[in-house]
Amino acid sequence: MTDTPQDSSGPASQPSADAVDLENLVRSLRRKEGGWVHWGQACTALQKAGYSSQRIFEETGFEPIQQNQVSVAAQVYTSMINAGASEEVRSHFLAKGSDILYEFRILSQAERAAAAALILAHNLDVDDARDVAKAMKEFSRFGSLPQGFTDTAGDAMAYQCWQLARQNSDLQERSRLIARGLKLASSNSARQQIEQLLVDFTVVRRRSAPRLPVYRLDTEEQLPRMLPVVGKLPLSVTDLQAVPLLEEIGPLRMVKFSGAGAWVAIPGWQVILNAEDPVAVLEMSDRLPVPLQGKIEEILIIVDRSQRQWDADSYFLADNGGNLELYWFEEAPDIQILGRVVLVMRPKKILDEDYTKDGWQIDD
Repeated sequence: MTDTPQDSSGPASQPSADAVDLENLVRSLRRKEGGWVHWGQACTALQKAGYSSQRIFEETGFEPIQQNQVSVAAQVYTSMINAGASEEVRSHFLAKGSDILYEFRILSQAERAAAAALILAHNLDVDDARDVAKAMKEFSRFGSLPQGFTDTAGDAMAYQCWQLARQNSDLQERSRLIARGLKLASSNSARQQIEQLLVDFTVVRRRSAPRLPVYRLDTEEQLPRMLPVVGKLPLSVTDLQAVPLLEEIGPLRMVKFSGAGAWVAIPGWQVILNAEDPVAVLEMSDRLPVPLQGKIEEILIIVDRSQRQWDADSYFLADNGGNLELYWFEEAPDIQILGRVVLVMRPKKILDEDYTKDGWQIDD
């Protein structure tokens, strides 16, 4: 029995099931098939498959801000269902309300379901939803519940109104907050707390939040550069080569690193900023090609591995039979240059280390 020859244009040349699914998702979004929950799930699936927000926009017409809203809101909707939201709440938000559910992203699953039920019960809008989310988030931080208020979405909003009303001296605004709190409160005890404000007109001044200790770096020297420390001499060439080239991220020059290693922060002096691939090596001050005068101490030698061109006015780290050595070459050497010394840094002089730890001490 002979094998039946296979058609080369058969299944092997057909698009994969995954590719077909992605194409269907794109087509569905382009045609705006289904409701907003489906759109959000489709956007999330495409993003997980590697589609950028811009590509989704170009292929479907959904702008990035809309993609984010429906994707996040769809996740909130799913978690709300998992938390046991009523059929009435589920049906209502399945039809509309992605902007409202998006505001509940900061809440837990159970809180999302309760918040959605409160929105539906009182026909609240997206601005109200933002207030509800904030009130519930702040309410959840209490170690023990405020007197008279229960752990419900309505009482969380009632407490927010009660608190704001007590802090407000404007009678019209105070009355509005009291009325709102009475409307949204879930428990009679919370309503009783709010009703007391109808006869108690004491204004409790709200303490202003302190100023953040904000500081902007003005000069390059104030922003140190993180350098990997190869180790303390003697070292091998392999030790130097094992240190990876670092990539500094963003204007604050953050460095990501995984694995073992030591690091040192060097002031942002121009010579350090100009180095393309700087690393640090530890050595004693009396073991340099020209020993340093004064106290013998541990010093840092900063070497730029990108600078391997010899010149007679520089010191270099070179390969001496597999070991690292510091050299000054009067003429171009025969051995391999591994980097130029750009800086030798001594530690700060500290006459009394314990003295510097006492921040309250001042000079006479």
